[in-house]
Amino acid sequence: MSDTPDRPARPSVRTAPLPVRRLPVAPALRLSRPSDTWFKPALSVVVASAVPHLTLLALGRLDLVIYAMAGSLCALYGHGLPYARRARAVTGVVLGMTAGLALSLATAALTGSTAVLIAVGALLAAVQKAACDATRIGPPGHVILTFVSSAALFAPQRPEQIPGHLALTLGAGAFAWLVVLAPALVRREGPERRAVARALEAAAGCAADPGPGTRNAAAAAVHAAWQCLLASGPATPARRSLERLVVHAEAAFAAPGPGGGAADPDRLRDWAARTRARGPVPTPPPAPGTAAELYGIDAERAALRGPDGRRAARRALLGRLGPGSPLLPVAVRTLTGCALAGYLCAALGVGRPYWAIVTAASLYQANVTLSWNRTLQRTLGNLLGVLVFAAVLPVSRTGPLALVCCCLFFSFAAEALITRNYWLGSTAVTPMALLVLEFGGAHPAGELIGDRVLDTVLGAVAGFLAAVLVTNRRAAGRVERALDAADRARAEAERTGADPGAASADRDRARRTLTASLVELREAGDTAAGEWWQRALPEERLLAAERAGHRTLAATARRRGPEGGTTSTARAPSIGAE
Repeated sequence: MSDTPDRPARPSVRTAPLPVRRLPVAPALRLSRPSDTWFKPALSVVVASAVPHLTLLALGRLDLVIYAMAGSLCALYGHGLPYARRARAVTGVVLGMTAGLALSLATAALTGSTAVLIAVGALLAAVQKAACDATRIGPPGHVILTFVSSAALFAPQRPEQIPGHLALTLGAGAFAWLVVLAPALVRREGPERRAVARALEAAAGCAADPGPGTRNAAAAAVHAAWQCLLASGPATPARRSLERLVVHAEAAFAAPGPGGGAADPDRLRDWAARTRARGPVPTPPPAPGTAAELYGIDAERAALRGPDGRRAARRALLGRLGPGSPLLPVAVRTLTGCALAGYLCAALGVGRPYWAIVTAASLYQANVTLSWNRTLQRTLGNLLGVLVFAAVLPVSRTGPLALVCCCLFFSFAAEALITRNYWLGSTAVTPMALLVLEFGGAHPAGELIGDRVLDTVLGAVAGFLAAVLVTNRRAAGRVERALDAADRARAEAERTGADPGAASADRDRARRTLTASLVELREAGDTAAGEWWQRALPEERLLAAERAGHRTLAATARRRGPEGGTTSTARAPSIGAE
């Protein structure tokens, strides 16, 4: 099967070999600013874990913690999504977690062959990786699912125990679902407000310092804000104000420049700060065509929720998993690397090599370069985490309550630190994972530490080796498709912009489609640039397409007129928003 669809060769695609790749070290380990929402998954997982953990402690059944933890860890997902979509997404995570755990427990009950267990673990890791990438569930992705299913493969199991263990997972998962949706009771538009605030901040940066980097960042943030608002519930006054704010952010990045009006960076930052705060959403001044654009947003939201929209979403999901998808080579990398890591550890005498499988599975990012960064981060974090485990082990063994408290502390610390850098978060993940083994009974500390170090090193080496050897030439094909889509979107935006009879809603939809295509183009180009063993990219055409797209966006922004000027010539039905 060809890596890319058959198509006429393009003169702009060079076939010269790629230069020798450098493997950076310092940039991969550099700390960054923490996420603005790091505390949400951190607090959610602690609350979702504390109740089942303490309940099992009271019942004297801490040996069942691993099954409850499988459901509790689902509280890490969906924190960037509007609550309506979050409910569906976390439901899918809970069901996926339970399905993977069921397969692992059934396999463990039916066979004691280490070779079979490793093969099943590697296959599960690959399926989980492909599913999470295709559904775009977001952090923490497949790693949590793989951690649970791989650990369960090497836990003693009897067939009659499986239904009870799965019921415990589903019960804890249902409680985690309630935890991640509970904030909707006090701040219904919280996710939308954060997405819009990020768009305003990125647009302010673009207005203050116009350039390719800030413009691409603003386009991505504005696109994410529109996607968040489209996925939200019915229109409310607060959401209407948020939509108006995104219109201003969109105008600022589409036609950036210093001075007053919508592109005033200070005003955009002030709106962003007030949007993040707990007060009312700021109400921006009316901009030309806003009512028409909001009418178009309503129509687009209704279409997405209708039968045609759902069918289109299913087709898109299947397309990301179908033949020719650039996600499939990454899944093959996961399968190969996890199997290689597991069998190497088994050959060296590690009785339960699940950590090597998890280590290898955690490495695979969008391309080889990013996978190298994650290899460094995971290895350093795990080795430091082993030292942390050795330091806290005596404390955790003072009593069952101390063990539970240590696990809850490291659950919180992992989420608090991991947004600074993955290696920093891993220093908390590793001791937490090792302490979980203590719920089933004390283990020799030296054996735990030695096996974990060996698993980490072998998993990292085998995982990165698979990333290098399993090529992803389809990444270049994704760039070609993104270029074609950007060209079509730009042509449509220019056509509707030049047509005096075109409805404002059609113009705005074409503009949003062009923005989305430019975001996809940049992502496809960045992903392909980090891959090895493929033909060189059409860099000149990429740059030309981005510039042309941004010029078209600027032209559409100018056609709307300055803020407070005349309204758009094509009027939409009133929606009571203006």
